[in-house]
Amino acid sequence: MSRTVSTSRIALFLLALTLGIAGCGASEPGKQTVSTAPAAGQPANPRVLIETTQGNITVEVFPGQAPQSAANFLAYVKKGFYDGLVFHRVIPGFMIQGGGMAPDMTEKPNGAPIRNEADNGLKNLRGTLAMARTGDPHSATSQFFINVNDNAFLNHRGKSVEGWGYAVFGQVVDGMQVVDAIVAVPRGNRGPHGDVPIEPIVMHRVSVLPEAPSPAEAPKQ
Repeated sequence: MSRTVSTSRIALFLLALTLGIAGCGASEPGKQTVSTAPAAGQPANPRVLIETTQGNITVEVFPGQAPQSAANFLAYVKKGFYDGLVFHRVIPGFMIQGGGMAPDMTEKPNGAPIRNEADNGLKNLRGTLAMARTGDPHSATSQFFINVNDNAFLNHRGKSVEGWGYAVFGQVVDGMQVVDAIVAVPRGNRGPHGDVPIEPIVMHRVSVLPEAPSPAEAPKQ
């Protein structure tokens, strides 16, 4: 079964849009109230480059706040799991989802599920990277989504099935315009799947970027 943001939560989102409280789609990613900076003495947060048919997206991953989610995502990246997969579900005003489907909409076998870390204080703001899952709060594997709006209804509210929320583990730091282009493409149905881009949005290559040298380590001119 494809990992999805649950139907009931989509219904809440649509209601929020109707009431005009789902956010206005600001051009820049949102700002967290919880610090995502690495602790003193720790390495810089890893950055991952997602090269797509629409352009490049760079995301920063937060191991300090979401250690299991970050390690899980980076492990898939390092073994080339995402290369050739697609953003298979795009909903304007909501999010783009990928990391599990091939261009023909067959699901790629993935690994074991991980614990839901949505209780880490990070919010599903515009530009954040979060784990997709089924109705089971602890069912996330390889699929992820990027919020294109401030989706407060996806945040952790309590340790119940309905309240767990969706775990944020990263943030777009470059290429949000590409995310906005992806969410705006024409979409339709493919078999049982809805909101599928008519033309596949392929992730040609997903890779961990080299860590930038600190000022003390930077080569001299």
